[in-house]
Amino acid sequence: MHKNESTGALDVAHGIDQFFKLEPRIKNLANITPKFIANIDSTNVDRAIWEKIIIAIKLNYKKYDGFVVTFGTNTMAYASAALSFALTNIGKPVVFTGAQIPAEATFTDSRNNLVNALRLANMNLGGVFVVFGSKIILGCRAKKVSESRLDAFDTFNDRDFGEIGIGIKINKSSNQGHAEALVVKNGFEDNIVCLTLVPGLNASFIVNLINQGAKGLVLRAYGSGDIPYALLPALKYAQKKKVPVVVTTQCPGGATVMGLNDVGLRALEFGVIQAFDMCMEAMTTKLMWLLKQKTPYFKIKELMHKNMQGEVNTETAKVYLGK
Repeated sequence: MHKNESTGALDVAHGIDQFFKLEPRIKNLANITPKFIANIDSTNVDRAIWEKIIIAIKLNYKKYDGFVVTFGTNTMAYASAALSFALTNIGKPVVFTGAQIPAEATFTDSRNNLVNALRLANMNLGGVFVVFGSKIILGCRAKKVSESRLDAFDTFNDRDFGEIGIGIKINKSSNQGHAEALVVKNGFEDNIVCLTLVPGLNASFIVNLINQGAKGLVLRAYGSGDIPYALLPALKYAQKKKVPVVVTTQCPGGATVMGLNDVGLRALEFGVIQAFDMCMEAMTTKLMWLLKQKTPYFKIKELMHKNMQGEVNTETAKVYLGK
């Protein structure tokens, strides 16, 4: 990114040549081959860019020991979650990183983030990760939590995969590297909608979205996943039309466990899918991915609750429900 002199806003200017200008010594860390995918503000990134990154990794998988993806911070967590599901059994590290401060600034954080991402990409790991500040985060657990802090990302509802200090400390024994053939299941459905419930929301709005082509819905409900009785007809309609409805909580860092209150229990009768402890980025991209893989409606709930990449832990429900 570069500060536009006429507007004062940051926009896209630099290319991949900037990496070696930023820190020439990164050539000592690995044999690096830059691959150009796109150069746009991550706010404008959609599933088509995710799919291009996945294709690039697939085509070059046997040539390299690891991959670093430089990405804007606004939608980095969505991209890292998406790749986590599409690269189903990856045995090499794919590491996302970026910066809060443009690389052209003297006090940029991009230099450390890039170097640390390359360090992780050299390790014997398999999976998708986000490296930012002092943290290593599983790609399907990453969430941007600050627009200004240099530690801009947190691990959602879990502990960090690793920590970066003088050395690199890995906190989990999972995600070991392996030499098995890569299996790629690419493709994401665009037509999903996320709605935040507010008092008085009319059920007809949800019905209209389905009639206009929404293939899946995410509802940010109250509390642990409570939905007003007035919206039950819309949930019934979604079930009839075989449009999956994922329910999460509006509470920051909360878990969705429906059934604590009758308003949540009634909604479950219409086939809604509890998000449990998944972050927004993981639940939306996973739903997009399952839909594009032509998963039958009756299987989507089961697979949304299946822990594929460390994104969900349904055992959290037992804590709340006392089971």
